[in-house]
Amino acid sequence: MADISLDEVGHAAERLKPWAHLTPVLTSQTLNERCGASVFLKCENFQRVGAFKFRGAMNALLQLTDEEKARGVVTHSSGNHAQALALAGKLLEIPVCVVMPRTAPAIKRAATEGYGATVVPCEPTQADREATVERLIGEHGYTLIHPFDDWRIIAGQGTAAWELLDQAAPLDVVLTPVGGGGLLSGTAIAVKGRSLATRVIGAEPEMVDDAARSFRSGRIEPTNNAQTIADGLRTSLGPKTFAVIREHVDDIVTVSETEIVGAMRFLWERLKIVVEPSSAVPVAAVLNAKLPVQGRRVGIILSGGNVDLEPLFRALSV
Repeated sequence: MADISLDEVGHAAERLKPWAHLTPVLTSQTLNERCGASVFLKCENFQRVGAFKFRGAMNALLQLTDEEKARGVVTHSSGNHAQALALAGKLLEIPVCVVMPRTAPAIKRAATEGYGATVVPCEPTQADREATVERLIGEHGYTLIHPFDDWRIIAGQGTAAWELLDQAAPLDVVLTPVGGGGLLSGTAIAVKGRSLATRVIGAEPEMVDDAARSFRSGRIEPTNNAQTIADGLRTSLGPKTFAVIREHVDDIVTVSETEIVGAMRFLWERLKIVVEPSSAVPVAAVLNAKLPVQGRRVGIILSGGNVDLEPLFRALSV
């Protein structure tokens, strides 16, 4: 399959209705004045597990055969996908195994195990992640649920944009963060299928600009493994997500670390919502005029709100 259709996103939206939250869309007069546009923020930080990832994980598990459900599933992740798949598995009584780098924060491993998943540690390299997954599939017969390069995942992630169009259309531009590309590619299929004239834009940190480089070169460029505060966006694109992005996405813009922090602070202070740095990336793009939005209706998907607040509260308690 070279792509998925708009119908697949629509079917996913119906499939997820009993399970996923219909997240709110917020606006800010101050944000509108700052960027000269009408901006609509789709708050996936209020989604189950605090991120859009629940949509794709649940959509994938709901389509397994009874035999696959009985054997269980495996994935590799140290972030929101791990927790999302763990919760989806718990709700559907499907065994979940997560291969997680041994360097992953203890809080993320604890959250994943708290939803009932089995965590198997691996070395912090892509090669060891994949080798460990293959070994576990051979031993247990698990079905792989890839974190982003899976059509079921992509369709599920696209339901956030599907809802956004229902809540705030018409929109001239829709922006999402881009890491592995599941959210951006699902969004592109949903938006272009329902409103071809709407521009779909990805946003990523300058420090890890592999998606922007890939978009311009026409081939998947490797990540440079640089550190960015937006740790959820360090992943490179996959073959499926890249194919969709090349066909349906209009542009990918980048923002600096300082701009990400500024946008995150703006959202915390002005809208009183907790978002993680990855969520702030597309907001940074409009706040810092990385694309023309003046006079436009702009939708932005805030991808999640999972921030480790322990350092903040430790500092406050001194």
